[in-house]
Amino acid sequence: MNLAEKVRQAGVVGAGGGGFPTHVKLNAKAETVIANGAECEPLLHKDAVIMEESAAELVRGIQLAMEAVGAREGVVGIKGKKKHAVEAVTAASKGTNVRVQLLGDYYPAGDEYDLVYNVTGKLIPPGGIPIAVGVVVNNVETFVNIAAANDGRPLTHKMLTIAGAVKSPATMKVPIGITFRECIEYAGGLTTDDPVLVIGGLMMGTHTDNLDTPVTKTSTGVVILPRTHHVIERKLKPGKDQAKIGKSACDQCRYCTEFCPRFLLGYAVEPHQVMRTLAFTGTGEDYFNQWAAMCCSCGLCTLYACPEELFPKEACDDAKAVMRAKQMKWTGPMNPTPHAMADGRRVPIKTLAKKLHVLDYDLPAPLVEKEISSSRLILSLKQSAGTPCISKVKNGDRVSAGQIIGEPAPNALGAILHAPMTGVVRGLTESQIILEK
Repeated sequence: MNLAEKVRQAGVVGAGGGGFPTHVKLNAKAETVIANGAECEPLLHKDAVIMEESAAELVRGIQLAMEAVGAREGVVGIKGKKKHAVEAVTAASKGTNVRVQLLGDYYPAGDEYDLVYNVTGKLIPPGGIPIAVGVVVNNVETFVNIAAANDGRPLTHKMLTIAGAVKSPATMKVPIGITFRECIEYAGGLTTDDPVLVIGGLMMGTHTDNLDTPVTKTSTGVVILPRTHHVIERKLKPGKDQAKIGKSACDQCRYCTEFCPRFLLGYAVEPHQVMRTLAFTGTGEDYFNQWAAMCCSCGLCTLYACPEELFPKEACDDAKAVMRAKQMKWTGPMNPTPHAMADGRRVPIKTLAKKLHVLDYDLPAPLVEKEISSSRLILSLKQSAGTPCISKVKNGDRVSAGQIIGEPAPNALGAILHAPMTGVVRGLTESQIILEK
């Protein structure tokens, strides 16, 4: 059995938030394999902890992936400020064909387009993916999971950070399906009576006030803030209101575009032009929507650049949705050239945290050493890009830890789901399996 099949059988998906099934990438041919350890979201630390604690497994996973895709070079991208992670990975890489590349402490250094350019000097074609320039990119946790899969161990647990309005911010390894409510208890409990969870980070995460939301394979962490916090107030504003405010107040200052990391790399992303469509009906919609096509939804325009606190990122999200619905393809320029001011316009993480009013929450999140378990797991049948799993169990079934309990349809893009613990199926719907000890 080759590595790609072992990884497929283990249900490994991208651990950085995207959730693309990893076995597909390992069936490609590439010159360079990059481990993304940039970890740009303010307050989250799980990638740094993984690199410090599991550097040897990380390097082994990279080497396995390199062998699978035929790559000559392996690179771990780490921000220079993460000194302990840099030291651990540098030591683990000694004598191998894997090297460490230091990254600047700016947001979003972990964007694939930016990372690939910094490591290789190559620009991914507009609308393309890293393999188009001979590169495979995965999150550092994904490579640790690749090493585990090679040893026959399926993906059943997740590393994540609990940060923000909690007594003791922490990073922890938890079973997939545990609720954030339980995770928060391991971080000392809440310090606010009206919490809102931003899952995945303040810049690109999704928000909910449901503490019983379960952890999935793609959970990188959660930042909890009071409902009255300014960032939360902005995120909770309905989409219609966001568009209405933008329609009436956008003065086309271009700050959203001038700070856009993809624009600074030379791609035709211009959020200020997308904002114009808020004032249109049909006229010009198709043309201006294309200025959103290469947007990576990093949120920098909305949460940092716009002096009027409008919502250009959300306008770009809406524009991309229109393009998908109309099956519109990119027809703009295909030869990006980096902007002369790209380096000078990078946004330091500390500056971003200050703008977000979260400096008071910017605290270490050390690893919880004790084993974390739960008596009840809520397992979503869709935990990756592609199609949901089809349940392989029924109510009342007894299952063993590591047993396959969900699988995509034959030949469909998706990832196998395994039981994180031994237990009994106590609930089953089209979207989830509830497993109890």
